Amino acid sequence: MGSVVDYHERFEELSNMVRGWPMEALIGASVGGLKDEIRIEVQDMRPLNLHDGFTITPINGAAQNVAMLIIGRLLLGVGVGFANQSVPVYLSEMAPTKIRGALNMCFQLAITIGIFAANLVNYGTSKINGGYGWRISLALAAVPAIIMLAGALFLPDTPNSLIERGHKEKAKAMLQKIRGVTNVDDELQDLVDASEASKQVKHPWANILEKRYRPQLVMSIAIPLFQQFTGINIIMFYAPVLFKTLGFGDDASLMSAVISGLVNVMATFVSIATVDKFGRRALFLEGGTQMFICQVLVGIVLGKTFGISGTGHLTKGTADFVLFLICAYVAAFAWSWGPLGWLVPSEIFPLEVRSAGQSINVSVNLLCTFIIAQVFLTMLCHLKFGLFFFFAGWVLLMTVFIFFFLPETKNVPIEEMVLVWRQHWFWGKVLPDENVGSV
Repeated sequence: MGSVVDYHERFEELSNMVRGWPMEALIGASVGGLKDEIRIEVQDMRPLNLHDGFTITPINGAAQNVAMLIIGRLLLGVGVGFANQSVPVYLSEMAPTKIRGALNMCFQLAITIGIFAANLVNYGTSKINGGYGWRISLALAAVPAIIMLAGALFLPDTPNSLIERGHKEKAKAMLQKIRGVTNVDDELQDLVDASEASKQVKHPWANILEKRYRPQLVMSIAIPLFQQFTGINIIMFYAPVLFKTLGFGDDASLMSAVISGLVNVMATFVSIATVDKFGRRALFLEGGTQMFICQVLVGIVLGKTFGISGTGHLTKGTADFVLFLICAYVAAFAWSWGPLGWLVPSEIFPLEVRSAGQSINVSVNLLCTFIIAQVFLTMLCHLKFGLFFFFAGWVLLMTVFIFFFLPETKNVPIEEMVLVWRQHWFWGKVLPDENVGSV
């Protein structure tokens, strides 16, 4: 019980199609993210299009064959892509500068609550006799979908999108409403200036490759890539199987996944409370350090217990220690790379290339998720405990990257974010001459 050899034998029998089931949703999400860039450009920032994929979730629960499952997950993935594309940008544009981080992180909080709820549903439906529990589990995804659709119908336009469509007075009224003050002339003028500049850009996908947008482009690729290579999706996707492999029983493995999901939710509140006080960099660096330590310790414990052969048993005390380390790792991710991976890319792009930049961010994120989920089982079978050292190496690399190349963005208005890059020790040298100067 609990050997990696057993794990290898168990999953060696899985077909490529079965292993690819989670991937259809990710492919659909990538398509949804790219498609939504067009809608944001020509319409508005309200994520009303969430229903395009989410309301198809009953197909999964009523599936009669594998084809229906694949189609249902593809359509669900499109909805996920819409949400990932529009919600972070919508929140960043609506939120006051001083609490933009906290409000934007509510997006990640909703995700963590959803993961926790899914773990509870999976735990409960696994007890249902008759073999139809999985249908209930999949069909219940329609509940949050309906809630999101209903809520989206009442969301107002952002001031940015109103100005983009020529409704300056409506934009001023919206600013007064969401800021709670009557004098919003300065901020309104900043938005108007940004809108005028954005209208000069006819091809954002081509312009985003220009040197003046190089810092933002690098971050929109590096941050989502690094976020997925923290290894978090290994825990979230395969937590019950992973815990069972480590020596927990069937029920215990599911319950352990529920525990880690609860930790994920609670730790996200920490990020909401601290991101606008201590800044993005502090959370990135602390979280990266904590994740690195936890992964190295888990690798050492599993290496001593199972060795290269992959055989061995975890004592109760050792298993509890591994669970503690994994929960500490999840907590570190939940107050750092989890929410910040969505917050930072959504706030660093100028208006003229914002939608294209967010599309790149979403697509890279989901592409890396796809790759990690596809190769995880093979990597676990071959690397065994070394898998944790593999991801620890990535965490070390990304922490060093943040330390040297990401400037602090807290309390900086989105329309003035370019000044942050001008003042940075490295990016100030990369930007063309017309974008460099003291501030």
